[in-house]
Amino acid sequence: MNVDLFDFELPEHLIAQTPLADRTASRLLALNKETGDIAHRTFTDLADYLQTGDVLVLNNTRVIPARLTGIKPDTGAKIELLLLKQLEGDRWEALAKPAKRMKVGAELWFGDNGSGEPLLRAVVEDEGDMGSRTIRFHYEGIFQELLDRLGEMPLPPYIKERLEERERYQTVYAKHEGSAAAPTAGLHFTKEFLQQLVDKGVKLAYVTLHVGLGTFRPMSVDKVEEHEMHSEYYELDEQNASIINEAKSSGARIIAVGTTSSRTLETVAARFEGGPIEACSGWTDIFIFPGYSFKLVDALLTNFHLPKSTLVMLVSALAGREAIMKAYGEAVREEYRFFSFGDAMFIY
Repeated sequence: MNVDLFDFELPEHLIAQTPLADRTASRLLALNKETGDIAHRTFTDLADYLQTGDVLVLNNTRVIPARLTGIKPDTGAKIELLLLKQLEGDRWEALAKPAKRMKVGAELWFGDNGSGEPLLRAVVEDEGDMGSRTIRFHYEGIFQELLDRLGEMPLPPYIKERLEERERYQTVYAKHEGSAAAPTAGLHFTKEFLQQLVDKGVKLAYVTLHVGLGTFRPMSVDKVEEHEMHSEYYELDEQNASIINEAKSSGARIIAVGTTSSRTLETVAARFEGGPIEACSGWTDIFIFPGYSFKLVDALLTNFHLPKSTLVMLVSALAGREAIMKAYGEAVREEYRFFSFGDAMFIY
């Protein structure tokens, strides 16, 4: 299957640069995956599509201020690091820019302790592909506090505007720190709207998937089947596994909020071979594209994604490529806002 089948024209002015003042004020394109029918609604109309007993599955990962800018003490050159995932202890996988200056043994300094010494020091231990590096940090104090002080939120490269408020790149239910990017479908919710859905009889369940390199890595192959996903860490606890099992056994719908929740649910479903799921954790590199048969996910709330991206392929697996391409064409004509801070799409 050729990657170009998932390409579409997107005018640059449709790429949302800033979040809306009201999280729930975005538009909602509703796509019926059985009929292909499209409706243009507002986000809070999602309540009209949800029924008593439905389970919304939300990814409660929390984005860390993972973008660090430091200097090489020997040359004074500025280097940017994007922390992708914690390996163990103070070792991290990161993207370096420019990577060619970050060979094994190279040092980076961040901040100043007032005595000419850095607050945080990084040493390259290994070189990966496409600019990735294994980094070990050296410091005194608490790493997370230093990261909060020295780091910036890792907004995607297509967002050029400065984010005035860090929390607008977090979901209101973000809990477990570890992501290099936000699960953006969840950015549309407020606590009040979630409570409104609960009052209607909708149940909430939570998974954790720490978003990593897969979000930033473009496809570099021509054939979809040749692409390899980067692995990301996920967790599901016993309480939330029970909520999902009860819904599935009663015939209620499992509605994933975001592609990260979808990938987590489908990873867990495969782990338990379609039977009742259990609390578990691990690493997933699941790649969902047309031809895939969903085991747990019945419906999906998502944003509008980049052309030729693995995320467009995932939604095409759920609704069909032709229906998605038609819906995306209509979204462009209707001038929906695209990507992280953009509008929402509900596939049901």
